[in-house]
This record gives sequence, C-alpha cells and structure tokens, in this order.
Amino acid sequence: MDGFPNAFPFTGKAFCFSDSKNSKNEIQPPRRGAAWPSRWWLLFLLLALTAAPFLTSCRPNGGRADVVIINGGEPESLDPAIVTVQADLRLVRGLFEGLVRLNARTAEPEPGLAYRWEITPDGLKYTFHLRSNLVWSTGESITSADVLYSWLRVLEPRTAADYAGQLYFVRNGREFNSGKIKDRDAVGIHAEDPLTVTVDLAAPTPFFLALCTFPTLAVVPRKAIEAHGDRWILSRPLPVSGPYTLDFWRLQDRVRMRKNPLYWDAASTRSEVVDFLAMDSANTALNLYESKQADVLWDKNLVPTEVLDILRQRPDCHQFSYLGAFFLRINVTRPPFDRPLVRRALALAVDRHRIVERITRGGEQPAFHFTPDGIPGYQPPDGLAHDPAGARRALEQAGFPGGRDFPTLDYLLTNPRVEQQIAVELQAMWQTELGIRVELHQNEMKVYQSAQTALDYDVSRSSWIGDYNDPNTFLELFTSENGNNRTGWKNARYDRLMSEANRQLDRTRRASLLREAEKMLVEEELPIIPVYFYAGLNFFDENKIEGVYTNIVDEHPVQAIAKRTDGAGR
Repeated sequence: MDGFPNAFPFTGKAFCFSDSKNSKNEIQPPRRGAAWPSRWWLLFLLLALTAAPFLTSCRPNGGRADVVIINGGEPESLDPAIVTVQADLRLVRGLFEGLVRLNARTAEPEPGLAYRWEITPDGLKYTFHLRSNLVWSTGESITSADVLYSWLRVLEPRTAADYAGQLYFVRNGREFNSGKIKDRDAVGIHAEDPLTVTVDLAAPTPFFLALCTFPTLAVVPRKAIEAHGDRWILSRPLPVSGPYTLDFWRLQDRVRMRKNPLYWDAASTRSEVVDFLAMDSANTALNLYESKQADVLWDKNLVPTEVLDILRQRPDCHQFSYLGAFFLRINVTRPPFDRPLVRRALALAVDRHRIVERITRGGEQPAFHFTPDGIPGYQPPDGLAHDPAGARRALEQAGFPGGRDFPTLDYLLTNPRVEQQIAVELQAMWQTELGIRVELHQNEMKVYQSAQTALDYDVSRSSWIGDYNDPNTFLELFTSENGNNRTGWKNARYDRLMSEANRQLDRTRRASLLREAEKMLVEEELPIIPVYFYAGLNFFDENKIEGVYTNIVDEHPVQAIAKRTDGAGR
C-alpha cells in the first residue's frame, strides 16, 4: 500500500492521526526438569510485571474514554476492502456500515443502511431499500450510488481485496474480479434509484444476507477515496457511514472512536468515546485489565495460558463456543511440500490432544477436520487421526525414510506466547516422529501477514473465525481464486465441488458436496492441517459493563457496549 503524509506507510513507523522486529529466532523449549512456580505465584508475578511504558503512552489528549477495549495486534488498515484480521474487522465495523448489520445479541443479520429488502422466490434477486435519512458523518447524503461504488471497488482487480470472493455469488462478480469482464454494468449490482439497490445472484445463496453484514461490503466514501487514493483513511475529516467516527489512530497505542451524531441509529449508540488498545503481549494485556486500565479483554490469546485455568473460574470470564479454528497452512509451491505424501506425514505426526491438554488449556477441542462441529445440517468428514507409524510410512513413501535428505522446515509464527509453545511442540513432534529439523521464525503480525501472502514460508500457523454460520465460510477459503487461500494450492475438482454445492437448492445434496470437498482438504490433498477448535473467552465485569453478548461468531457491535450507569466504574 502507498504511504501517506510524512512518508509513513501503513506497515511502517508510528504516526498519529488526531482530531483535538521483524525478528527471526529459533525458539528453544524450556530446560528439561526445570521447575515451574505454582500457578498462583505465577499469576502474582504476571500482574506485578511493569507495564509503565505502555501505561504512560496510552493517555492521549482528549481525556479518558468511556470504554477501553483490549483489541489485539496493531491494525494493518482500516479500509474495509483491505482488512482481513478479526481485530481490524472489529474496528471497521465501528466506522463503516453496510446494507445489513449484525444484531448485537444474536449476531444474526438485521437492517442496517437498508431498512428492508425483498427476495424473489427463486432466491436469485435481492432488492434493498435504503433509509431516507442516511448521511455521511460529514453531512452529505448516502445513496445507492455509494453502495454500487463500494461493492464494485471490492471487485476491482487493482484493489486486491482478499475478500472479493464474497461477491462471487453476485452475477459476473467472479468474472469481473478476474478481469474476464471489463464492463461494470455486466455485474449484477445496480442502483435503480437513489434509495434502491438490486442484486442479481449467479445462484441461490442462502447465506447472502450474512455476507452483507461483513465489513468488506460496507459503504465507503467515493469522494474521499478518489481525492486521496490509498491515503483516504487518514483524510480530514474522514467521512464514515457507521456509528463512530475516527478520532485518532496512534500506532503501538490505540484507535479512538467518537460517537457519530449523524449516524441513522445514533440514539442507540451507547458510549460517546471508545478506545481500542493495540496489544500483542498477553502479560501486558492481563496487567492492564487487572489494574482497571481496560474494561474489556477479548481474545484468549491475550491471556497467559499459564494462569488460564485459574482465570476461567472467575465470574468475569465468559466462555462460549464459536466458529473458530487454529490450523497450519502448507506452502504447496515449495518442494518437497508439493507432495501430498509429505503433507500427509506432517499431519499424521501431530498430536492434537497433547496440544490442547498441555498448552492451550482453555476448553479447546482437537480438530481433525476444518469446519467446527455444530453447524446446522452439516456433518464434517473424520479427517486424519494421530498416527506416528503411518506418518513415518508416508514420509518413506515420499522418498525421505527417517527424514533422510529432508530439508529444514521453516515454520512461520507470530508473537503470542501460546503460539510459541505450540510451535515448540510441533518442532518436537516432527523431529521425534519423522526426523525432520524445524526452524521457528517468529515475526510481528504485519511481517507475518506479508510473508504468508507472499508464500514465503514452508508451514505457517493460521487461524480462521467464521464470518457466518455455514460451512462455506471455511471451505471457500481454499478455492483457487480466493485471496485468503495463501497456500498456493489450486484444485479444479475442489473448485467444482464448491461451485456445485453453492448452486444447490437441495440442502442434503449441498451438504454432501461440501463434505466431499472438505474430505479432499483434510484427508487427501492436505494443503492445511487442522489442529484445534477455539473455545471463546471474553473478560469483562457484568456489574460494570453491558452490551457484550456471547455468540457463535464472536462478534460484539461496539455501539451496544457501555458502562453500566449503576456500576461502580473504574
């Protein structure tokens, strides 16, 4: 992405926008026989860790926010067409809205910028009716032309939107994104009049309304983008369509949002000012939360695993099941990982139970397939169980008996401690069972994302949170043209199965086709290795904070969150 004023790119040095290591290390496991302190003593040590430098830096001008949320790593961007990481998507939801939004309690689709819609009986045509009182935060009207521009921008090849595939269900969306069709009018999105948008689908898509809630399909300001190019997100004033405006974004500190008084539903926006803290360190995150410097801590990887079993017993720990999977991507463009037998050997050598019992310890379940259990009307395939002997046979059949002549495996990971611990376990498993030497390359989030996108790795830690409650949100990732694939794997049969499944009106037949596709993914071709399914954890005191509701997609619209007026406060 191009840089902005002062030549500081999004992925570069600190900048401040305001209204008023890369490291490459081999991680070593702890010494054998080293004594660990008791967990209560360890908890005391963690809370005693000084976070003074961060605490000093996180007091920006403009006073204290009404609600402070520890959100995860530093945002890559705030452009709805670009972001892919859950922490970034949460921020974007607060700034930009689409035709449909998520219900705060259920995370089901509900009217957003469109107050109603009609669907034809064959499921192929949607007609959305916009509210008559829609305006940008800068006062100009939001019309159907803005919706049309925003969706076509996602499909424009030069935008390089990883989530462009969400619009492949629209007639000629895939063809326009791939460059096979140049005519925008051929895409099945039309502005019939200033307040009416029609969408023609290529095939019935039962989850299309859920797709419309996703930030990628939010409405963005054409004038600002055309005037400022890639720098538009920092334009002053920034026109937004959502419940909050961007007050400032301070790198390695926070994003501050302020209530948008011109939002159509401003009366329901609960908090005036909300801060989202950028945080990679679980120790510091817990320290900030425990010392009342933050009100909400979401995402379990921001809690030290050593004390997780203690913290899970507390009333401010809210546990739930949701659509999330931790898995490994394999770069199939690099020999010898281009051989399915090698990928099979790696998969069979992974002991998932050992990982969730020794490391994550937060209620996670071992994953042998990719789609989480419990999706209505779908039964995933069995996948591959832990089988060290079978792993050794597969590696021998691939031409590397006992790991002989196998090159050093480059494993890409990010900073959270739990990921380091998982990496060390995998390193030991593959060394012990297969005789493969593994080097662990730890990077900060932005460098990691860049390396994964560029296929600059052998095996990479990965995770995926479902965008909606359907198998497609997981399985479509590995279609050939999906920007989130990032494995180099392309398979025409898999693409055909996914395409045929998503054209089916018969739900039983659709589930069967999806299961066949997933079997290819986790039993036959193996561009990925499922490891475990997430167990959701949020930390907040219900006596002080309200509006955070657990749900299967782990989404919590910020406009619903507020301090309790009858609470004790910080």
